Amino acid sequence: MILCLNIAVHGGGGGVDLIHETCKATRHYRLCVSSLESDSARSNASDAKGLARIMAAVGIANATATKSYISSLLLRGGGGGETGKRLLRDCADKYSYAGDALRASIPDMEAEMYDYAYMEVAAAADYPNACHDGFRRHPGLANYPVQLGVREDGLRRICDVLLGMLDSLLLHSSP
Repeated sequence: MILCLNIAVHGGGGGVDLIHETCKATRHYRLCVSSLESDSARSNASDAKGLARIMAAVGIANATATKSYISSLLLRGGGGGETGKRLLRDCADKYSYAGDALRASIPDMEAEMYDYAYMEVAAAADYPNACHDGFRRHPGLANYPVQLGVREDGLRRICDVLLGMLDSLLLHSSP
């Protein structure tokens, strides 16, 4: 297993084998594999660091789509009154911050500063939770949209995958 992971981290073969070996180091293997097994993903990554960049891009796309979803809720008057609208606006900001944190992780990965990238991704994973907490603080005044909960879980899982990849990169990086 160590040898396989070492090959995945440092290159050596690429393609589907690299994806599967890299994803074995994550908490959500199926999500990892399905996110990375696209033609465009395989053509852009020859090592685990490249796959991590792709997973960061998946997270950025998820955060951006969720922010757009929240904006559409606001345009339709969703949110359950002024408190709900304020909470949704706060949530849109949180998802924007999550995308920004994931964007900031990419140059850190490029520079092989995986500990900094890890902090950025961990922050990105926590922003949606802060959104949900806002609704929890106002029970009865505003309902947390079910679909937003699904999206929150999705971004958290994407970030978990990326954190697992970064753990592997940290383990195998030169001091």
